[in-house]
Amino acid sequence: MTDPTEHPTAHLTDNAADPHTPLPYGTPDTPRLAVRGEARLEFDPEIARIGVTVSARGTDRKAALTDLTRRNEQALTLIKSYGQAIEKLETGTFSLTPQLTDKGRHERIRAYHGRVNLTATLNDFTALGELTTRLGDLELTRVDGPWWALRPDSPAHRAARTHAVREAVQRAREYAEALGAGLDALVELADLGAENAAPAAAPTMRGFAGYGGPPSDPGAAPALDLEPQRQTVYANVNARFTMTRPAL
Repeated sequence: MTDPTEHPTAHLTDNAADPHTPLPYGTPDTPRLAVRGEARLEFDPEIARIGVTVSARGTDRKAALTDLTRRNEQALTLIKSYGQAIEKLETGTFSLTPQLTDKGRHERIRAYHGRVNLTATLNDFTALGELTTRLGDLELTRVDGPWWALRPDSPAHRAARTHAVREAVQRAREYAEALGAGLDALVELADLGAENAAPAAAPTMRGFAGYGGPPSDPGAAPALDLEPQRQTVYANVNARFTMTRPAL
C-alpha cells in the first residue's frame, strides 16, 4: 500500500490580482467619480379620469334594483355618446345592501341601497367639462374628479430619464474639470426610478352629486370650465465614471 505522503498532490491557488482586471475603486492614475443626475419636468396632462357613482334606494328590493339598472344604463349611454373622447370605460363595484331597522327583538329590512361605480378615462378635455356636468345632472348620480395623468408610455417619461442622464454627465464633467482632469469612461449607470407622480385631484373641481327629482334637460346645465393640472415627472440616476489623472 502506497503512503499518500510520499507523493503529495500540489494544489496551487493564484491569489495575485490580474493586472488587467479593473479594481472596484479608483487609482491615482484613473480616479473614479460618482455623481447623481436628477430631473423634475412638468408636462400637460394627456388623460383625465372621473368616477361616477349611480345610486338607488327603495323599500322593495326588486324596485330598487330596477331603478339602479335604469340609472346605470342612462349613465353608460351618456358616457358612450362622446365616442372617441372616451378612451376607457370600466365598471367597478356593484352593491345592493339591505338597511335594517334599529336592533331589537324583531329586525326588519327598512330599505335597500344599491350602488354601481364607473370610471371613465377621457382624452378630450373640452368634452370633459360638458360630460361631468351632464352626469351630475342625472338622478342620484355622483361625480368625482377629475384626476389628471400622463399615459404610462408617454414620451414625457423618456424625456425625464434623458434629462437625468445628461445632468449626471454634466455634473461629473464639472467635477473633473475643477480638478484639471477630464472624463475618461462610464463605469456604471444605475436607474433609481423614473415614474409619474401619483395623480392628484385637481383643485378646480370637487366631487359633486345630483340628488332629488328626475333628471333635467341636459342642455340646460352649463359645462364646467376645467383647468388641466400639469403633471410632474421625476427621474433619478446614479453614475460612476473614471477620469484622467488630476492636475493637482
